[in-house]
Formats: sequence, C-alpha cells, structure tokens
Amino acid sequence: MRKMNFFISLILLSVIILGSSDYEKVKTEKNSRTTSFDEGWRFTKENPDGAEDPAFDDSGWSIIDLPHDLSIEDLPGQIHDSIVGPFSKTSISKKGTGYTVGGTAWYRKYFKLNKKDKGKIAYLRFDGVYMNSDIWVNGKHIGNHPYGYTSFYYDITSCLNAAGQSNVVSVRVRNEGENARWYSGSGIYRHTWLTLVNPAHIGMWGVYVKTPTVTEKSADINITTTLVNSGKKNSPVTVQVQIIDPSGQVVGATKSNTIVSPGIRTNLDQNISIGNPVLWSADKPNLYNARVTVLIKNKETDDLNTAFGIRTIKMDAQNGLSINGKSLELKGGCIHHDNGPLGSATIDRAEERKIELLKKTGFNAIRCSHNPPSPYLLDVCDRLGMLVIDELYDIWEKPKISPEDYSKFVRKSWKQDVSDMVIRDRNHPSIIMWSIGNEVPEASDTSGFRIAKKIADEVRTLDPTRAVTEALVDISSVYSGKSGYDRQASNMNLLDAVGMNYSYRVYEQEHEKYPNRIMYASETFPYLSLENYQISEKLPYVIGNFIWTAMDYMGEAALGYPQLIPEDLNNKSGARPGAAFQRRDSWPIFNASSGSIDLIGNPKAHMFYQKVVWGDSKVEMFVHRPIPEGEKEVIGNWGFPDELKSWNWSGYEGENMQVHVYTRSDLVKLELNGKIIDERSIDNEKSITTTFYVPYEAGILTARCYENGVEMATETLKTVGAPAYIRLTADRSVIRSDRNDLAYIMTEVVDADGNVIPWADEITINFEISGKGKLAGVGNGNPGDMASFQQPVRKTYQGKCLAIVRPEVTPGNITIKAMSEGLKECSLELTVE
Repeated sequence: MRKMNFFISLILLSVIILGSSDYEKVKTEKNSRTTSFDEGWRFTKENPDGAEDPAFDDSGWSIIDLPHDLSIEDLPGQIHDSIVGPFSKTSISKKGTGYTVGGTAWYRKYFKLNKKDKGKIAYLRFDGVYMNSDIWVNGKHIGNHPYGYTSFYYDITSCLNAAGQSNVVSVRVRNEGENARWYSGSGIYRHTWLTLVNPAHIGMWGVYVKTPTVTEKSADINITTTLVNSGKKNSPVTVQVQIIDPSGQVVGATKSNTIVSPGIRTNLDQNISIGNPVLWSADKPNLYNARVTVLIKNKETDDLNTAFGIRTIKMDAQNGLSINGKSLELKGGCIHHDNGPLGSATIDRAEERKIELLKKTGFNAIRCSHNPPSPYLLDVCDRLGMLVIDELYDIWEKPKISPEDYSKFVRKSWKQDVSDMVIRDRNHPSIIMWSIGNEVPEASDTSGFRIAKKIADEVRTLDPTRAVTEALVDISSVYSGKSGYDRQASNMNLLDAVGMNYSYRVYEQEHEKYPNRIMYASETFPYLSLENYQISEKLPYVIGNFIWTAMDYMGEAALGYPQLIPEDLNNKSGARPGAAFQRRDSWPIFNASSGSIDLIGNPKAHMFYQKVVWGDSKVEMFVHRPIPEGEKEVIGNWGFPDELKSWNWSGYEGENMQVHVYTRSDLVKLELNGKIIDERSIDNEKSITTTFYVPYEAGILTARCYENGVEMATETLKTVGAPAYIRLTADRSVIRSDRNDLAYIMTEVVDADGNVIPWADEITINFEISGKGKLAGVGNGNPGDMASFQQPVRKTYQGKCLAIVRPEVTPGNITIKAMSEGLKECSLELTVE
C-alpha cells in the first residue's frame, strides 16, 4: 500500500505550444511545427446525410472561426413562445444545463498543404469538443472521441491529398440526451491545431520534464523526449536540449545520439544540472524553458519548446503542505469551465481574465470541477501563479444522472482519458494533484475500489511526481457530524490526499483512525467558510479548502439562489432552509448563483465575507434587501443572503434594515449620519458577523471597528443620487490584433458624482461597436436574465452590465458607445495593435 507520508519533488509547465503568447511563437518561429486550425470552418446545426462525403455541398452552411459554442448562439427570432436567446424550456436537462439545447452539429474545413511540406507527417489536434465527436478526412473516418473535455489528436497523413490539392475535414458532434448535470456547452469549443513534422520527429506531447533533486544551490533536470519515426528506415538522430532560465539565458545544455526505428516510439532520457535555480511558486511563478532540437546529419529537422518550473512539494499529516519548504494553506475555489456570456468558448483572454480575477480576490488554488480544463487555462495558471487540482471525471461506470451520461463510455475509454489528461498536462508547475473523480456512486463498494485502483495506478505510471486524490462525500457527516467514511476506507487508502466534500466536522474523527491521512475540503458551503478555514488552520493534516464555487457558472440553476416563499410554508426536511425547495424546473433562472464572483466578474457578498475570513480585509458591510410582508427568505446550502453594499432604500423610511458587518475586530460601532446608534462586541473565534437593525434614513452609514479600544478600520455606505450617465471601463486600453484577445467593458450606471447605482436593475443599455472589432458577448450578474448573450443590448443588474469586444486581425481602433434613454451616453476607444 502506498504510504501517506510522502515527499513530492515536482516538475513544471506546459508541453504544448499554445495560448496568446505561444500563439505568436507558432506563427513566427523557425521550424515551427504547429499552426492554428481555427479559421474558416463551415458549420450547421442540422444533421445532413452524406456530410462526411468530400463531394457534399456545404455552400449554404455558416462560416465561423473557432472556438465557439453552438449552444449559446441565437435561435431564429429573439423571443417567441418559451424561447429567449439561447435558452429553451424544451431543454432535456432543464436547469441542470441551464436550459440550453444541445443536439447534433456538423463542421467542415477545407485546406491545402504547401509543396514545401511534401513528405511531412500531419497531426490534427482538438483541444476540446463536446461531445462524442467523429472525424473524417477526405471522406475517411479517422476516429471517434467520446469525452467532451480532453484534448485529442490523429495522424491524418495517409488521408491527405497531394500538396496543392484541396482536403476537407468533416466533424460530427453529438451532444444528445441528458448527458451532463451542469452547463457543458456544445460543439468545437476549444482550439484546433495542425502540426506538420518530418518523419523522424518529437511525438505529440512528447517532452516530459522532471526535477528529481532541488536545493537552493542546484537542480537536477531530467528530460524525457518521445521520438517517433514514421518513415520506413532506421533514423540516426541527435537530440539537443538547452535549458533557458526566466531571464532568457541558456544555463544548461546536453546532446545525445540514438537510433529511432520505424513504427516504434523511443523514449530518450537526458539529464542536466543547473546552479542556483530560480524556483516556481504561487507568489513567484518563475518559468524555465526546455528547448529540444532534433538533428539529422547536423541539420535541424524538428524542435519543440516546453516551459516548466522548478519546485518541490511536500505533504504529510504532521506538517501539512509546503512548497519549496514554505508552509501553505490552500485558499481554493472550485470552478466550472464556462466563460459566462461566451458560454464554453475557450478564447484565450477569457481564460486569462478568469484566473486574474480569482488571483486578485485572494484565491491561490482552483479545483477544475469536474473535468480537465483547457490547455491555455493551465498556461495562465503557470504564468500567474495559481495552484491547480486537475480532475478527470465526475462519474465512473455507474450513471449519476441518467443512462445517457458519460458513464456509458468510461469502461471503454478510461485509459485513453487518463493518458489524454496526464501526458498533456504533466509539465505544468501549477498542478499539485491529479483528481480521479468526484462523488462517484461506486466509492463505497468493491467496484469503486477496482476502478479507483486501476485509474490511480495508471496516473502514477504516467506521472509519479504528484499526489493522487479524489473528492468523496458522506451525506451523514454533512448534517450530523458523525463520520460514515468507513464505507469508503478502501478507496481512500489508494489516495495520497483525500478530498472531503462538506465534511469538516469529521476531520478529527478520521485522524484518530488514520493518523497519516492528509485531508482537505474539496468542496465547502459558502456560509461555512469561517468554520472550514478555522479548522484547516488548526489541523496540520488538513491542507485547505475549496469553496463551491469561486465563480458563478451556467447550469445547476438556482443552486445558491435566495428564494422567497410564503412565511407559513414549513421546511420539514431537516436541512438548512432552502435546500428542500430546490426544484428541477427553476425557469427563468439559468445560473447556479453559488459563486463568490458573479457571471461577469464582479465580487458578490460572499467574496467580501471570504476576504474577511482570510484576513485580507478588515471590515465589510452589507444591507439585506427588504423582504415583502408575508414572505421569508430561504437559502440553499450553496447560497448566501440577498444583501447589497447599498444605503439606498427609498420607500422604507423609518423601517428597520438588517445590516451585517463582517470583521475580525472585537467591537463594532455603527453610525448613521454622524450619530452612534448601536455597538456590538464580537467573539471572532465563533463568528465574524454582527447584525444591526437600523431604521432607514438617507445619508451615510458607517461601521467603525476596534481592537483593544483602538479604531482599526471603517466601512461606509452612502445614499447615492439618481442615475445620471453611463460609465465605460475597459480591462485594458490596448489589445492585440489577434482573435484570441478580448476587451471586457464594464458598463455602469452612475449618479452625477460618479457613484454606481446599486439598485439599478432594469436599465436597458444599447451598445454600438465600430472599427477593428466586433461584439463577442454581453451579460450581467442577474441569474434570471435569459436575454441573448449576442445581441448589442443588455439590462443592468445592481447598476452594471458587461460588453465583450473581440478584435479583428488588423491594427487600428475600436470605438464602443453605450446609450440609454434619459442618461448621458458614453463612448470609449481601444487601440488594437
């Protein structure tokens, strides 16, 4: 049995040349192997017979660039019957997938090879297709890939026509039946790539970098290069490796000779020692590069650059988690893969902004729930310093939602799925654990042990340098605090670290039985953030928490949405109020509404609460939205009270408003218009929340926080004026002339003094975009606004909405204009270069 006390000396970063910065390298580097295959696809949502035939007439199909998400595209007409924008009551999975519609779709792309590429081997790669895709090249079926979240590739050389002649790739995507329990998106939603190499070449994802020994003075680097010979004769080759440090200097090099035989994958190990390594960490994400070059008769015939990081990880039950010898608590968040108003379309800047937002608000780790993310998201995590749990599955061989879910493919596809995840991702320094599953039904029985063992063994074979984990749940422990995890003990003993969903109450019980077990909260309820954080600080064998969720996501609609119900309606379930009232049909709510950050990137009340929990903020103050007479608010376990940073409650003069102050200080004094109206002491070992009831009067509400009699922090809410004008703020004023870039334009309704109007929920904003860009999407934070994401109009929610602009490929300017009746319009100019 694998010991729970272990030391992991880790590797670093991405093996694929992808993403915005690497995308530029792909187009300009000498001997570049890989080019984007995203442009000029033909597309239809229909299922035409014979579409795989090269002679098929597709002239009437739409022309699109990838990546895209067919499930958010506008249906004919903007509003008719039960259809609004991309949403429909006819959705098979209802609120599970956010009322979006899948189905069958076809893609086709024409391309030619240059004469200079005669004799080369061609690989076609897809970063993600949801789901069950079939690929044809010139009418020949080259493969089926059922999993919607892993990257995959095919050698298409034998199917291609001679250089200069046209080729056609046909792709059929089948997102059919009830196959997902959250919003999956649909279609070719991640990048596509064409790689052309000489017959003797580096295999796909063919460089693996490990750092078996790391000290302050030196690091040993092991590089395994997988060589492929698609020719007919043995090929003598020289493999040269250069190690380039974060400043761009070559700090180590080696050469080796070998012979690569036809049809055999040859692994060549090489070792380089470097002095004074610059280590990678979440705070200082320093990246090295391994430049691997293949030479035949002293001529360069292939090359591949692989970024990586040098670092050590240690986990044990006595001291917890440390990176490079420094103790670390995981302040994590679970995320799904969608990008809000863009759906699941994985445009590079959307992935980058997502991690920037999470990093800015205090998260240091993400759990990719419950599937492998895009390659570029991992590139961003490496570059920005975000730790990652890379997760394989939400389900194994038993169905979780219906017989049509991915369980019907796992028995046949699991080994390929593991390989596609681990081999693609094992150079990323951001990844600290491989997760093999989430709340799988088999975890408590013998079949679960069998499946977990074979998956865990395969993961360790492909990458022995990281911990293997799994997210488990025991419902009895969630509500009673009595551990029932003994039923899953065999499964747990296969793991290096055990993810426990919603079970912080039983950590100490589990530790008594299994003193060497490392645990963490793989999911936590937002309202129990303080309790989870406190116990992970207290117990060294608990290495952190992952909130459900860090960001709002589409699907699992209304999971965390506060609901109003009749006051006399009883909750007999025994669960937290609200949990019993979740319905399969939540129309018109399409959003889980459980995120700490909303769908367009604004922090919600829970995020501010979380920052106080972490000690990143001294005080935060919110006012609960008034509840109509005869009703009461119920909040599911994944929700948070409906409260705003607002002191605008016209019509409620003299009525008591519920005010929450979150602070770790020991005393709070509340002032209204300069007069102290109440003060409260706080025992912040038990709670960081103090509640006041304040008769509403327009003006300034101030919370003053004291520690040992000394004022340490203040928070002020003031009554703002009437809506006066629109304010546009871009996340960046200069963007690249690259379809993988985006500009996010936050649109705010403000008063004459520039204060955002927090109660402005229904102000219609019309957008005009001109110049070298187009509208990519619009949205707001309202989980019940089912209007189109792709039309140039959006209503505000809490005074804000968002426009996303995508640049053209030529430099110039983009002008964004926002207009609304009765308000002063606003325009903004971006530079595209």
